[in-house]
Amino acid sequence: MKILGIESSCDETACAVVEDGKTVLSNIVASQIDEHRLYGGVVPEIASRRHAENIGWVTSEALERADCSLDDIDAVAVTYAPGLIGALLVGVSYAKGLAMAAKKPLVPVHHIAGHIAANYISHPDLKPPYLCLVVSGGHSHIVEVLDYCKYRVVGRTRDDAAGECFDKVARTLGYEYPGGKFIDAAAKKGNAAAFDLPHPKVQGSEYDFSFSGLKTAVINLVHNAQQKGIEINREDMAASFQRTISEILCTKAMLAAEDLGYTTIAVAGGVSANSGVRERITAQCEKRGYKLFLPELKYCGDNGAMIACQGFYDFAAGRRADMSLNAVATLSIENL
Repeated sequence: MKILGIESSCDETACAVVEDGKTVLSNIVASQIDEHRLYGGVVPEIASRRHAENIGWVTSEALERADCSLDDIDAVAVTYAPGLIGALLVGVSYAKGLAMAAKKPLVPVHHIAGHIAANYISHPDLKPPYLCLVVSGGHSHIVEVLDYCKYRVVGRTRDDAAGECFDKVARTLGYEYPGGKFIDAAAKKGNAAAFDLPHPKVQGSEYDFSFSGLKTAVINLVHNAQQKGIEINREDMAASFQRTISEILCTKAMLAAEDLGYTTIAVAGGVSANSGVRERITAQCEKRGYKLFLPELKYCGDNGAMIACQGFYDFAAGRRADMSLNAVATLSIENL
């Protein structure tokens, strides 16, 4: 079964063809990073316009690379929530038109479910139930994956997402957008013990995250040093910050796994590409004898393959949408 997957929730216009939920026949991504870098972050109106310009050729190239036509496609899957509303609308509208014209079923896919499903591409042997740490620019969740299409959120951020925190700290240190890769590169050259940064906690919610205080602590340290004419070593700060955020993410995930009885752990989302996060959670899982699944780096960020993969499981579960399908900016993965 071949599923065409369309993703346009933020600043990547992506389309892929995936067979049987695991074999990627094509995966095309048109990134807008260079343009948004000029503004230090994603500008929603620009993102929507670029999606409208790119989605046609991206889809055509995905079909061509997969060596198939729309007649060979069994269903069209599309990210409909959550994300930037204008960006989502471009993908949803295009997918609806494509499905109607080709007389193919339309499958609505939740963006976070797509990130989780990226692990099925890299690890065909991974099967629910398991615990997944989802960390990206807009989301930080600890999710029980009860089945391929059934989830329970046991922990979430109460303020900033981990990826957002990376970007804001990077900006404070003078690095370009997106900040994650610059922090990661700088951290490899710095002393991770140079700064003692806070580990914020959410009272009464032991699995929830809070990154606002960590971000503010870094900003205050840097600004206070600047006001006093003291130069902070950027690489040491980057290393200390990356160590701290990795500790927070992994400690919460391990606590949830122990309490809930999970020995199979997965990580998903853009921040799952961060070397500090990968190294720390790998060490923690090895220490406890847990099985760990990490997506290949090319499937960590937003892409169409993850949507097509999850679309396969949603399609098998009977999920369909008609032409009234609309984009939804905010939607819990539990409300599917």
